[in-house]
Order: sequence, then structure tokens, then C-alpha cells
Amino acid sequence: MSDTATNQMRDAIQEAITENPVILFMKGTPDAPACGFSARTVSILQTVGTQFAAVDILPDPRIRAELSAISNWPTIPQLFVGGELVGGCDIITEMYESGELAQTLGIKDAPVAAAPEPAAVESAPITIENRL
Repeated sequence: MSDTATNQMRDAIQEAITENPVILFMKGTPDAPACGFSARTVSILQTVGTQFAAVDILPDPRIRAELSAISNWPTIPQLFVGGELVGGCDIITEMYESGELAQTLGIKDAPVAAAPEPAAVESAPITIENRL
């Protein structure tokens, strides 16, 4: 990958983080999460009632590589609030259960409870290409 392509991708990711008060980099989309961790994080954000932007990292492997270079965080999902990395699924879950997530998001009177269970993630059917 050229330095120009790397810099453009990194700049686009940084711009998205800067321009969106709450942004979630995830596998899949909020309507169709592609992993349980992303599904749980979306479910938590929806439960507290916050609006958020989302970026699917799956279509282009450069997104994940450049995001991890920016955040210095290896796993997905990654939640940013006010341009700062908050964390991944485990941290978001702990913050939700303690009430700290609502405080970070500036939400008053948000429920404090065990994290909601996400809807089941549907796996894509396995496709086998026979090259015999």
C-alpha cells in the first residue's frame, strides 16, 4: 500500500472521529452486526438512547489497520466519544453497568443495569468453490 493511500485512509478515519461526537467502528452495521462484540456494543448504545455514527471496518482491511494505528487499540469494536477512544466491548459493558457510560455520553437518567443481550448474529452461509 502506498504512503499516499495510507495517509488518505488515516486522514479519512481521523476526520470521521473528529466530526462525529459519538462514533463506533464495528464489524457490520448497527442494523446487521457481523460479530457478537459489535452487536453487544450497539445494543448498549441503543439502550442508553444515544445517537451515534458507525463505520463498518470489514469492506476494506486498511480501515482496521489504520484505525488501530490511530487508537493504539487492537480489537474491534472501538467507540470514540468527543474524539477520544473510550474502549471496546468489555470496557463499554463495564461502563454501562456502572453508569459511567451514560455520564461519558452526557445522558441523564439513563438506566443502570446489566448490559442487554444483543440479538443473535446471523452467520453468512459457507460457500465452497470447487476448483477440482
